Amino acid sequence: MEREVQQLVEMGATIAQARAALKQHRDVMEAAERIFDGSFDHIVDEDGDVSMSSSETIQQKPRMMTPHDEDDDDAASDAGEDEGDDEDYIDYDYDSDFEEKVGESNGAAVDPYAGIFFSKDRREEVIEVEEEPEMVIMSGGSEKVPLMTQGQWMKGCPEGSEQSFLFSLYRELSEGECPCPHGCGASVKRKKSDFFVLFPTFPAYIKHLRSIVPRTCSQCSKTFCFACGESSTPSHTKVPAPLDVDASLFHCANLQGAILGVGLATLEKAYVDEIHDASASSKSGDRSIRKKRKMEAPPIAIPDMNDDDYDDEDVYFPPVQGKKAKLGTGYAGDAREDMTGQLEAMNAQRSKDEKLASLLSQIRTFLPSVNRDGGGHSSDYLVHPTALAHLRRRFNFVSSQLLRNDSLTDMSDRSILYFELFEWLETISSHEALASMMAMPIMVVTSVKAVAGKKPTSKGSPRIRERTIVYEGSSGPRELLEAIVIQAQAALKGLEGMKVAEVENTEMSEEQKRMTADEKGKAKDDSAVTSEENRKLLTFCQRIMNTASAIDRSLIETKGKAFVDRLHAALPKIPGTSTNQGDSAPVNAGETEESAMEAYMKWAGRVRFEYCDLTVPPPANATGDEDLTPNYKFYFNNEARMLANSDIPKRSLAIAKELAVLTTNLPVAWNSSIFLRVDETRVDVIKALITGPEGTPYYNGCFLFDVFLGPNYNQSPPSVKYMTTNGGKYRFNPNLYADGKVCLSLLGTWSGPGWIPGKSTLLQVYPHFYIPPLSSCAYNSLKVLISIQSMILCEEPYTNEPGWAASSGSPKSVAYSANIRRMVVRTAMLGNLKNPPEPWADVIRTHYRLKANSIKAQLDKWLADDDGIVTVGDGAFHQKAVASGSSNGLAEDVAELKALLTKLQAGEYPAPSS
Repeated sequence: MEREVQQLVEMGATIAQARAALKQHRDVMEAAERIFDGSFDHIVDEDGDVSMSSSETIQQKPRMMTPHDEDDDDAASDAGEDEGDDEDYIDYDYDSDFEEKVGESNGAAVDPYAGIFFSKDRREEVIEVEEEPEMVIMSGGSEKVPLMTQGQWMKGCPEGSEQSFLFSLYRELSEGECPCPHGCGASVKRKKSDFFVLFPTFPAYIKHLRSIVPRTCSQCSKTFCFACGESSTPSHTKVPAPLDVDASLFHCANLQGAILGVGLATLEKAYVDEIHDASASSKSGDRSIRKKRKMEAPPIAIPDMNDDDYDDEDVYFPPVQGKKAKLGTGYAGDAREDMTGQLEAMNAQRSKDEKLASLLSQIRTFLPSVNRDGGGHSSDYLVHPTALAHLRRRFNFVSSQLLRNDSLTDMSDRSILYFELFEWLETISSHEALASMMAMPIMVVTSVKAVAGKKPTSKGSPRIRERTIVYEGSSGPRELLEAIVIQAQAALKGLEGMKVAEVENTEMSEEQKRMTADEKGKAKDDSAVTSEENRKLLTFCQRIMNTASAIDRSLIETKGKAFVDRLHAALPKIPGTSTNQGDSAPVNAGETEESAMEAYMKWAGRVRFEYCDLTVPPPANATGDEDLTPNYKFYFNNEARMLANSDIPKRSLAIAKELAVLTTNLPVAWNSSIFLRVDETRVDVIKALITGPEGTPYYNGCFLFDVFLGPNYNQSPPSVKYMTTNGGKYRFNPNLYADGKVCLSLLGTWSGPGWIPGKSTLLQVYPHFYIPPLSSCAYNSLKVLISIQSMILCEEPYTNEPGWAASSGSPKSVAYSANIRRMVVRTAMLGNLKNPPEPWADVIRTHYRLKANSIKAQLDKWLADDDGIVTVGDGAFHQKAVASGSSNGLAEDVAELKALLTKLQAGEYPAPSS
């Protein structure tokens, strides 16, 4: 027992804590786990007797992440004790009502976080230490390779007890001696190059471990494991894996912790290198492509701890913003999208994905798995405490970046990488000791500040630098996966009912055989190719759904159904129907503009995309002899009815991809948002509502469009009709005609860069994170809804007319904007609020209720800035001032609108006017 006590003391426990823990838990690792989760913090006496008094609440304090190498053993022990006392999960919200249910599950004895519901409201500040790595030449090699420093090993871990485990394992495997367990007195000295050498490839590291882990004692000639120092039986049984691996590398938890730590560090570096390569490629790319990407968010800033220039700057993600078109045409100008090199770029991306997927597959071999082919091994059942720490730090970084991809199309095209990612998620969730990670928030770096580091102890010794790192909780793996689940379900809905009917295999006639033979050497049938693409997307979507279901099943088994129910309540919601949303309680705007903005964003994010019934009910006196094809409350009703029950595989694939993007990527903001309603049985029937952007004469107006994805979509652009025209009387923009025509080169209604089949979309992916420029989404730089929102509904619409592009700020331009403001108040605001068109009643009323105070102030300013000229429906070109005493009606419209806004705030909905 004394040996086990000494091991726990080296990890940072006191002698009294170690003895008490070993009395209750015979296994050293389980005892250590309980010590560092705070179960024995109340034991302070020297004789080891357990005091029954309750432990005091421990105040969280800033902590040093990595103990200095110069500290002696006592200091290291003290540091470990402090870290163990910190209780890294004390900040999580604890639900005592879950305790009983979780305790009944088999996972309660294994899961160190049983009974805890994880909250993202966390902030941790730690000091991370970094040393310059040592370089060594390994036997059989000629080039120097770096050794993983203690700072690298522990980098990115803000949890106190996990730091203790990481520190202990690193020290155990990098220094001291490993005595022969057979009592002969021999020992083998350990050094960093045994377990912490960073080979160029992961297979090279595994080959190295195969040569050093099974040791034969030089005195007694018996074998033992060099990682844990326990006796082992020589085994060359091969483990099913992409690498040449035998059972000796699964002997103990120590070995598992080292392999996962080094392997995941290799994975993280490979992924970061790929991002940096892609970023450098985009910087040196074609200027026109860079110009087209000007509205995308910049790459995520990944702190480089080896960069001396990286100082006190926080990691910053600027918001995505857009201004009016500089060319003043509103038609995207005459610039052309340069698509050269796209095929080469896609092939390069595919090659990188294959390498990354291969590395993931190799490392996954060493994940704890009791369901391993050929049966589990010791390390599959006895999981080292650092395994979870490694996965949460390094694997979560890579997985979170991949799961934040906004494009299902891009993910499907990179399926070789994503299929392997899903294998990882399922493997982790299926193990009792790791399943909690799926629900844990991912701790991300929000700021990095340099602090005065320790000076070298002697000339030539490596420099030590310290950084204060602030971590904050963000969405966990299961929550991130839900956004992809939403996209997959939308894509499946787009493919529903459009599958190619299977043809029975019948014997062909001689004539048919000759026809088949004549086709040799000709191009492959397009519909067959498209059907294969449909099946590929269908398979990918089903894989996503199956992964989410597998994770949920595992969490139910390990943490209980109540835990999973609460987890699901916090997940992003799958788009429902407008009828279901109508039963929800009204959104409360609060007392301040800040609270109203917060409420608006939550509401808009929830309802921006919904399915609804857009069909016209059949007449009451229908006899049954009529055409049963439904009619739709839709401008393109006739076109939609003509395509009823059609089967066009290429079109259904394009629609499926479009829906996947639209469900999660519609931009919503206090200043301007886009809402969509899609018929629940005909996903090609779409209605759009765009709220006018701030700083424009359209601000807060509701502008409605009918969109139909025709028979040749995506080879041809969608059909779009503008519906907010005051009965065909108002032309709100040079691009928006009174008859509803939308003048946009993208739609083929004006000269300029047109629709690119297979690339252009109804809505461009609107990224808030870095997407490698080689992905397919990066080329979707043409868009419809975003073009309308940002280029047509612009600050100075007069300049959208090509002949007047240079008239910015002119009296005519000012008068044109004033005329539009009057039309917006009368039709896009007051008219829509008094008679909300279907299916927009709830959206329009909530939009104006939550923004009532802001809109009232806006109306006062518009009234004060009005020029008093009579409102005309076709522009403001030849108008004269109104005679004295007359009115253009703006004051009356503003007064009526403000009265309606006040009623909305009081919970009264205006009755539709006749």
